[in-house]
Amino acid sequence: MGLFAKIKEGLKKTKEAIAYKLNKLFTGGVLTDEFYDELEETLITSDIGAETTDTVMDRLKDEIDRQHIRDTARVREVLKKILIDILEENEKPTYSYPLVIMLSGVNGVGKTTAIGKLAKKFKSMGKSVTIAAADTFRAAASDQLTVWAERAGVRIIKHAEGADPAAVVYDAAQSVRSKNGDVLLIDTAGRLHNKKNLMEELKKIARVSERELPSSQILNYIVLDATTGQNAIAQVDIFNEAIDIDGIILTKLDGTAKGGVVLAIAGELNVPVVYIGVGEGIDDLEDFDAVAFVNGIMGDE
Repeated sequence: MGLFAKIKEGLKKTKEAIAYKLNKLFTGGVLTDEFYDELEETLITSDIGAETTDTVMDRLKDEIDRQHIRDTARVREVLKKILIDILEENEKPTYSYPLVIMLSGVNGVGKTTAIGKLAKKFKSMGKSVTIAAADTFRAAASDQLTVWAERAGVRIIKHAEGADPAAVVYDAAQSVRSKNGDVLLIDTAGRLHNKKNLMEELKKIARVSERELPSSQILNYIVLDATTGQNAIAQVDIFNEAIDIDGIILTKLDGTAKGGVVLAIAGELNVPVVYIGVGEGIDDLEDFDAVAFVNGIMGDE
């Protein structure tokens, strides 16, 4: 299955929630206040969010006036371009090696799975990959990560449950440095019941990474569950308190009709969506492509 086909299939539920409503609006006719009201309601109820919807509607009306558009059919292409522009305004990081990526996120978002898929992605690019199992709080977290590391064919550094996460990262960084490794992926705890401790832990891990691998590119990604819709945005705010988020991995996009949240994230947070999870397989983590995404949710081939 090609890249667009996988994204299209993964966005099936979102497309069913959005495209049908949009197609009804864009089947011809003149532009009326009722058309604008219905379009605005469709965008908001598709988890694009009120703030981003306001931005979209303002840009759309400006373009309609500028191009002297008078019928709804032409509005479709203008809307597509605006949505793509919003998604492309936040540039995705360009990788350099050695590379360190720390993944954060609340429990249950698919962080461990995302690390396994990310490890496989880098391994398939010919990179030497090491995983640091720095979630030492959750029982069996390192065991789950070990399974993914074995499936991806990469090394994993882990300590006993309850160990200092920063010590795991220190050992992993030493290993990467001694073996001239290319990529270090760091798993972190996702508990939020003691938020202050978690945030301090993340800061400490970041300091160790910077100190031990000073010549590396260091990025902080947050993993979000697409099925949570607008709640995903609040999670980014929580983790931004401790670390600057450089990118987002959006998981479980294939299992939700709330894929419109990608636009809310881009519009409100000014953080790029870097990868999207569109299936359960180890190869089902795709580079985010704004054009393919917008085509997918609008039902275009």
